[in-house]
Amino acid sequence: MNISKPKLAVFKFASCDGCQLTLLNCEDALLSIAGEIEIAHFLEASSAVQAGPYDLTLVEGSITTPQDAERIQEIRKQSKKLISIGACATAGGIQALRNFKNVDDFISVVYAHPDYIDTLDTSTAISEHVRVDFELRGCPIDQAQLIELITALLQSRKPNIPTHSLCMDCKQRGMVCVMVSQGTACLGPVTHAGCGVLCPACNRGCYGCFGPMETPNTASLRTSWEKLGIATKTIDQAFCGINANAPAFRKEHDASGK
Repeated sequence: MNISKPKLAVFKFASCDGCQLTLLNCEDALLSIAGEIEIAHFLEASSAVQAGPYDLTLVEGSITTPQDAERIQEIRKQSKKLISIGACATAGGIQALRNFKNVDDFISVVYAHPDYIDTLDTSTAISEHVRVDFELRGCPIDQAQLIELITALLQSRKPNIPTHSLCMDCKQRGMVCVMVSQGTACLGPVTHAGCGVLCPACNRGCYGCFGPMETPNTASLRTSWEKLGIATKTIDQAFCGINANAPAFRKEHDASGK
């Protein structure tokens, strides 16, 4: 008796493709997973495409055009489970900086014929347009977390993805806090763990690539930075980066009113 394998689809919206490349770079682990699933749609890996419905769909990138907004609705209809992966898909990405200004001003400067450009005023997360079953954060996402997520969903169990802050990982590694010891601005206390503390390990402050942790106290972090003498403009800019449109970070960025 032939038992059909679950169908996996991967779709891209406005992004740099880095999260899809993370999936390809899983190499041996990906090969093991490939034996348990059928990769039905993944243009980064193959031009061979199968029609839906799909058991599991991974979506990279943010919604930035009217066409994107329509296409994600169709993808949602064809997907039993839909997972947004990466900062672009979960928070709008670096391109969400357009949300803080008038996008028409940017278009007029960048393009010789702005009238040919059909775009939305904002860059938004997938979850702002359709129901999402899980959000995997990061810029790019972490390989181990991605493999755990796919494996968990194939086994119909809850993914074991940490929700604590980056500070917890720093402490577990016995690292000296760059903010306490050097007065360096670091988003670690409010940022979702997953990067392997790359920046603090290089004696730099966290840039918040994995977005806000669960229930982040951004106001308290702002107060701590102010006590360190960090300027309001610098604090606002820190919350206005890769995950600028994540609600917790955007709220803190706007808190100063500047």
